[in-house]
Amino acid sequence: MPSHRYRDVFSRVEVPLAERDWPANRITRAPLWVPVDLRDGNQALAEPMDPARKRRFFELMLAMGYKEIEVGYPSASQTDFDFVRLLAETDLAPEDVTIVVFTAARRDLIERTVESVRGLRNPVVIHLYTATAPTWREVVLGHDRAALTELILAGGRDVLELSTGLPDVRFEFSPEVFNLTEPDFALEVCDAMTALWEASPDRPVILNLPATVEIATPNVYADQIEYMHKNLARRDGVILSVHPHNDRGTGIACAELAVLAGAQRVEGCLFGNGERTGNVDLATLALNLHAQGVDPMIDFSDIDEIRRTVEHANRIEVHPRHPYVGDLVHTAFSGTHQDAIRKGFAEHRARAAAEGRPESELEWRVPYLPVDPADLGRGYDAVIRVNSQSGKGGIAYLLESVYGVELPRRLQIDFARHVQRHTDATGDEATAERLWTLFEEAYLPGGDTPVRLVDYTTSEADGATRTTVTVRIDGRDHTHSAEQVGPVEALTAALSAHGLPVEVLGLHQTSIGSGADSQALTLIEYRDASGTRWAAGRDRSVLTASLAALAGAAAQSAARRPYTASGRYPLVASS
Repeated sequence: MPSHRYRDVFSRVEVPLAERDWPANRITRAPLWVPVDLRDGNQALAEPMDPARKRRFFELMLAMGYKEIEVGYPSASQTDFDFVRLLAETDLAPEDVTIVVFTAARRDLIERTVESVRGLRNPVVIHLYTATAPTWREVVLGHDRAALTELILAGGRDVLELSTGLPDVRFEFSPEVFNLTEPDFALEVCDAMTALWEASPDRPVILNLPATVEIATPNVYADQIEYMHKNLARRDGVILSVHPHNDRGTGIACAELAVLAGAQRVEGCLFGNGERTGNVDLATLALNLHAQGVDPMIDFSDIDEIRRTVEHANRIEVHPRHPYVGDLVHTAFSGTHQDAIRKGFAEHRARAAAEGRPESELEWRVPYLPVDPADLGRGYDAVIRVNSQSGKGGIAYLLESVYGVELPRRLQIDFARHVQRHTDATGDEATAERLWTLFEEAYLPGGDTPVRLVDYTTSEADGATRTTVTVRIDGRDHTHSAEQVGPVEALTAALSAHGLPVEVLGLHQTSIGSGADSQALTLIEYRDASGTRWAAGRDRSVLTASLAALAGAAAQSAARRPYTASGRYPLVASS
């Protein structure tokens, strides 16, 4: 790799602050979120939004609770201009929502921008930007520091002049590529703009400091923001804003550290759309606060509807592993993770029952799930999925959550071996339906089985209980009667009498499904000549299910017998 071609950030720009306060700070409330999907995000799309997509996206932002929205670049696009006019001529935007429009520092563009917002009943922010970093000044704009300062101030004066008469307008300035701009020059230009616009607590100016191209570790951006926070003139008349990009993959960290360093406002896009690797992801930032117990002040209670709308508007799919919203972010395939999650859910339910409170109100502490999927409008059906990496806990969880079947721990271990063989052989994920099929094949007797319970009866005579069972062994029916024992003991004796002794070590009752249509499922652990094994039986009757499980155990035992010379199992010891 030709890494010698690149310089580190410290050789490209002075990084201020030898002493810093931000590492000791905490985020205790949400900043002002400003989605820029309709402008910055839209500019990055291969197919920019048509009016219908743009309107649907805007309505989503309103429903989520955003109170300041950058809606477009009216001087650069007729579609953007028309959308701002739609807001001015209709009641689409509630009156408490601030509308932000974006413009370069050029008089004709500013004039067009002001015309777009004329008549809006909403508060308006006119956002003026100019690149200030040395490479942009020299290569792109051809200005030195003094000339560029005058260009920016001229734009600021044009904004003031042309917006005169607008009822509720404020101003925003972005020194684009702030993070590569000399700190003293960034401070000089920002102070000049707040002086020109007479920034005050009653009418604050927004100073937006973009990491236009991410070039350093997040702590460097935090130092730059804290320097501005501590040294800006008229600080009480400034709303300090940040606009991180994600070129190094640390845009979210940059935004969080910038808020620690004094930023009060964050611009970004839902799920991080934007030029190159995108703008900072406002959804992840907000839900990171939620996961720390801080109200993000934005509603993410139906995150899948939010995702569907964003994907429709952007025509870009959200990655399955995208934080909080991806299809797989609440899903565990690993066996150790699944076991911990299953136990965490069980503890959560038990704690809710013990405290007599709804599960949705309890402190969330389920392992491996940083937030409750239900907070985001999701169910628990996809939390645990089974593949070759999974273990007994995940398998047991799926069978219990989908079929209501509770497996004893030792049966979980035994069944996991069957599932492992299947997933290793196929390489496929095992759905709950496939797991149940594997369970039936392993433990529930099918139609072609060498041992089958035919009938049983119990009668009382002269104070004695008599039980009669009929069992079909290798196609022949055998009837056995016994006194003072129940059907299970009678069937065990009948099987033993015909060469199929089954020693029952444990019996577990559960059910398949719930309600009136549920079936009883009996799980038995037994020992025969080949070792300890499991079998199951099912029926509407618990007793019949238990007898079927015992017959199934005998059938399994018979199937493991060696063939005789005649090609038949030696099932019957004597006739």
